[in-house]
Amino acid sequence: MIRSKKFLLATVAASLLACAEQSSNTEDNQNQVEATTQAVIMHHEAIAETAAQGTHKLKQYNEMTLPGARISHAVTADSMAALSWSPTLPPPGMQQVDTENYQHYQSNGVVVVGEHPVSTFSIDVDTAAYSNIRRMLVQEGRLPPHDAVRVEEMINYFDYGYTNPQSGSAPFAISTEVAPSPWSDNRKLLRIGLKGFLPVAEKRPAANLVFLVDVSGSMRTANKLGLVKQSLRLLLKQMTARDSLSLVVYAGAAGTVLEATPGDQKAKIMAAIDALQAGGSTHGSAGIELAYALAQQNMIEGGINRVLIASDGDMNVGTVDINALKNLVAEKRKTGISLTTLGFGAGNYNDALMEQIANVGNGNAAYIDSLREAQKVLVNEMQATLLTIASDVKIQIEFNPAVVSEYRLIGYENRMLQREDFANDKVDAGDIGAGHTVTALYEISLLGDGGEQVSALRYQDNANASTHSKDEIALIKLRYKKPGEQQSIELTRVVHTADISDALDNSSEDLRFAASVAGFAQLLRGGQFTANWSYGDALILARSARGEDPHGYRGEFISLIELTQSLSSQI
Repeated sequence: MIRSKKFLLATVAASLLACAEQSSNTEDNQNQVEATTQAVIMHHEAIAETAAQGTHKLKQYNEMTLPGARISHAVTADSMAALSWSPTLPPPGMQQVDTENYQHYQSNGVVVVGEHPVSTFSIDVDTAAYSNIRRMLVQEGRLPPHDAVRVEEMINYFDYGYTNPQSGSAPFAISTEVAPSPWSDNRKLLRIGLKGFLPVAEKRPAANLVFLVDVSGSMRTANKLGLVKQSLRLLLKQMTARDSLSLVVYAGAAGTVLEATPGDQKAKIMAAIDALQAGGSTHGSAGIELAYALAQQNMIEGGINRVLIASDGDMNVGTVDINALKNLVAEKRKTGISLTTLGFGAGNYNDALMEQIANVGNGNAAYIDSLREAQKVLVNEMQATLLTIASDVKIQIEFNPAVVSEYRLIGYENRMLQREDFANDKVDAGDIGAGHTVTALYEISLLGDGGEQVSALRYQDNANASTHSKDEIALIKLRYKKPGEQQSIELTRVVHTADISDALDNSSEDLRFAASVAGFAQLLRGGQFTANWSYGDALILARSARGEDPHGYRGEFISLIELTQSLSSQI
């Protein structure tokens, strides 16, 4: 029987890999990586042609061995049809269709304290939304879709000068502040800030990191796989001999191209990264399975154990349903291995997937639109990205009906929890990394200020309100677990009316800057709650609160507002 061309290519790839496994020097290692990634791609292409030519070749193909690629799934008749299509870049002159995917959600509404005095949510340290929106504004010259704007991720992109914890025994400090709302004269902003403990770099635990890199055809551009390689090089330079790094790739199938390697063997690891090539479809679930297996195999007790996925999130083979992938990752987190997603590229970016699997994977989501952003996430904030200091962090606010009539949590829509979830240690919540700052803003209406937005009911009154202290605005409760532990620790803090600043200008630079970001993000979402406030107002407020800006992030934000003004019909 005459074999097809691609079938023969796959056979040649198997031979190359067998030779590559016997190599030990850097040049041979690079050849092995190239052969492995090509084998993963050929695996997909051969299946596609096999499907077209009949099942009689299926048995022959499955009898082939690819020792270097360690293909993670067998070819079956059921999988052939799904694997027979491969995404490719559009021909020259043809514009690529925008298939970017964002989770739809409604902004949090106004809540009457007399009806629902308690608000509960999980913290969120993701920053992907901000850098993704920056890409749309700066690189593409367009305003983002509303669902791409997650307000809390915009706010938490920036560092704030909150009080530092004194030691690792108390993993973070809580700070609060209340000041007039910039977009309403009759309402206030309540800021809740958390600052994570940051150990000195020399005391960072050893890290077991598995890079899971998407090498499918959709990654074949400079701002995708090309930028992935540059980004991983930056992180590699921070690794030491105590650390272990592995490299897994996935396209039509998944394969290990670099077993666990000490972090000081940088030439070997860089050669593996540099040799990555793109082609084929995207079997993301197979890659996730293999990456977690490799991480568990090289587990460091008491260390950092994490999988880092670098992808555009465009998975089209194997398990592709978001909920099924979330279940897969949620099951894997029980092993004690965390997940970081690093999003790349445009046009087909699946933000909904990358953000949600990071949420359930006890990790964080970032979007890398430039090498400068890679420097921020993987170098400047490396400990925050990799080292978890508190798990399942939840916040619950009880508002005093004698003082507060209404409240609205700005952002955190996909992090809301039920009231009873707060004390339930079985309910998953967000994790905080070393040195992370987390900010939450509530817009509140005080009794007698005339800022209410919900009409009063005829038959309901606040009969018990007069029995409460009028010196307190709210009680803040926070629960968290130390990494690896199952029982939560609870902290409390009271916000007093004496904490209210009489004017926005008298509040801290941190509150004013966070308010400018929150206002800007709400405007990008349509400005439902910002009345007549404008991008020009956001610009003035951000400029007045720039403060210390060692890396230029706040200055860049001011430039983004200016650009948005030019792109928008609103001044």
